[in-house]
Amino acid sequence: MLTKDIMTPAENLIKISPMATVREALRMMKEHKVRSVIVEKTSPHGAYGLVTFKNILQSIVAEDGDIDLLNVYDIAATPAFAVSSQLDVKYAARMMVQHSIKRMLVTDNNELLGIITMTDIISILMNSVE
Repeated sequence: MLTKDIMTPAENLIKISPMATVREALRMMKEHKVRSVIVEKTSPHGAYGLVTFKNILQSIVAEDGDIDLLNVYDIAATPAFAVSSQLDVKYAARMMVQHSIKRMLVTDNNELLGIITMTDIISILMNSVE
């Protein structure tokens, strides 16, 4: 099975400008009931980023940052971990475990196709057990 077979497609993802405030990112996460937002790349050869609850907690709570003064680019993981849509899911799972990450972007030719999460992979495993 390939990552493209289980990913959430890009059109279903929540994207945000790197210039947006952290408050805007948090509002979008709450509004759409998601745990992460994709940070758009700023040029054709740029990198996509990812903002998660963990990034926000680290910057706001742990480091006493101001939710209105910090921009998304200040706290985003950029470049985000990414894999090819043609990669076997087992290798994506291995990367997630080795690097202790819960989600990775799926890209081809530096264009966002979707996202794959540990939950996606676990769901496939659970279905195969039934």
